[in-house]
Amino acid sequence: MIRTPAPDGVVNGANSRMDSIRVMIIDEHPLFRQGCRWALEGAGGFALVAESSESRAGLELAKQHMPDVVLIDALLSTNDALELARQLRHAMPQVAIVMMTAFEDEEQLFQSMKLGAAAYVLKGVSPDDLVDIVRKVSRGVYIINDSVLSRPTVASRVLHSFRAMTAEEPPEVQPLFSPLSGREIEILDYIARGNSNKEIAKSLKISDQTVKNHITSILKKLSVNDRTAAVVHALKHGWIKMDAE
Repeated sequence: MIRTPAPDGVVNGANSRMDSIRVMIIDEHPLFRQGCRWALEGAGGFALVAESSESRAGLELAKQHMPDVVLIDALLSTNDALELARQLRHAMPQVAIVMMTAFEDEEQLFQSMKLGAAAYVLKGVSPDDLVDIVRKVSRGVYIINDSVLSRPTVASRVLHSFRAMTAEEPPEVQPLFSPLSGREIEILDYIARGNSNKEIAKSLKISDQTVKNHITSILKKLSVNDRTAAVVHALKHGWIKMDAE
């Protein structure tokens, strides 16, 4: 039997699976929401805790049900999807946000990255890939990094953004001690210079998974939620340097 929840509300029965990855969908199109539900519920290990067709109700439902992952329609007409993502990150710093879009837009990709979104995904993604993406971001993996840094124009803007953010405040005066290992600092330096996970792995002759494990450790040690914040933190504390262009 097909379950069709109200446009804004809790998905029946989802709260009973407390050991599952808690997912919320904010999208204007009922058919797309239903497709996401079928893909995730069919895979197992997910609890669709709530869904909404617009941003304001979606924000309130997210605060109420505290999902691990939120899928957001990047083209919401009810409000700016990026503003919604910003509010969600402010209210729930640990939530993983997946921006879903009908077509790629480099400006939106860049802004999503700055907000700390974990992934930026085309709506034409296969069900299996969607399941894999949601599982990864729920574990703290930032898939958006490869999307951003594979585009030279966006990567250049990322580097300029790093410089601008660190130039806004004078460097903090403190000992050079860093909680990061030498390898972790090396990886942060590569990230700051626009390298993707694959490029870092190739340069350091380690696996992609090892790079991801180091990045997870970096975020935990620095108590930050995304790569941008980690790089800015390291630049401000003098652990890595970035030469001016």
